[in-house]
Amino acid sequence: MTRERRSWLLDMDGVLVHEEHAIPGAREFIAGLLDREVPFLVLTNNSIYTQRDLAARLHISGLPVPEHRIWTSALATAAFIADQRPGGSAYVVGEAGLTTALHQAGYTLTEREPDYVVLGETRTYSFEAITRAIRLVAAGARFIATNPDPTGPSKQGPVPATGSVAALISRATSVEPYYVGKPNPLMMRSALNQIDAHSETTTMVGDRMDTDVIAGLEAGLETVLVLTGVTTTPEQAERFPYRPTRIVDSVADLVQDL
Repeated sequence: MTRERRSWLLDMDGVLVHEEHAIPGAREFIAGLLDREVPFLVLTNNSIYTQRDLAARLHISGLPVPEHRIWTSALATAAFIADQRPGGSAYVVGEAGLTTALHQAGYTLTEREPDYVVLGETRTYSFEAITRAIRLVAAGARFIATNPDPTGPSKQGPVPATGSVAALISRATSVEPYYVGKPNPLMMRSALNQIDAHSETTTMVGDRMDTDVIAGLEAGLETVLVLTGVTTTPEQAERFPYRPTRIVDSVADLVQDL
C-alpha cells in the first residue's frame, strides 16, 4: 500500500550535497518541492551554523533552499529546553548556530549556576570550556548535547565531534547527556511541528541507517535510504535489524514522486 506523501524531511550531507557540491538530482528535487509548494525541511545534526549560514552554503552549491526550510539539532535543542524550562539559563560549548538558537528561544547564557550545560559542535573544542562544563555538571547542571555523532568530516580526515566530547564529560562526572538530535525521534517531531506536518504523510530521506532511518522509523515516517552518502550499497543496509521503506540510488529517483 502506497502512503500519501504531503511533506518531506531531508538529510543534508550525503543526500543533497557532498563536500559542498550538489548531488546530481538534488537541484531538480528542491526545485520541484518549491514549485509545487510542498512543505519540507532540510535536517542536519550539525549545530555549528545558523539557518542563514546553511542556506548560503546550499545556495553556493546551487540549491535554493530558503532559511526557514532548514532545521538543525541546535534549533531542536533550543526548542526542547525552552519547552522544558522557559526563560532558563545555559552554559554553552558550541558556536553561533547553537548560541543564536538559544538566544532566540529566550535563554540567558551564563557560567553562573546555569539550568543546563549544552554541548554542541565546534571547530575547536577548548580544554578550558570542557573543564568548566565538567565542573558545572558535577555541581548539578543538567547535561544536554545536540547530537551523539562521535566524529565529523574534514578535508584532513575525521575530527572529534559532540558525541566524543560528551563521552569525556560523562566519564569525568558519571552523568550521561540527553541527546536531542538524530537518531532521537524528538528531532523529527520538532521538525514536523515546524511545518505543521503529520508523520503518516511525511517521508524522511537520509543516507544513514543508524541516524536518519531509525529516527524516521521511530517517529512513524516513511523512510527512504539513498546510496550517495555514508551508505553506498543495499548490502550495507541489510546488516541492520530494521529496514527503510525504500532504497534508491539517489534523490534523483524521487523527483517522480513529487
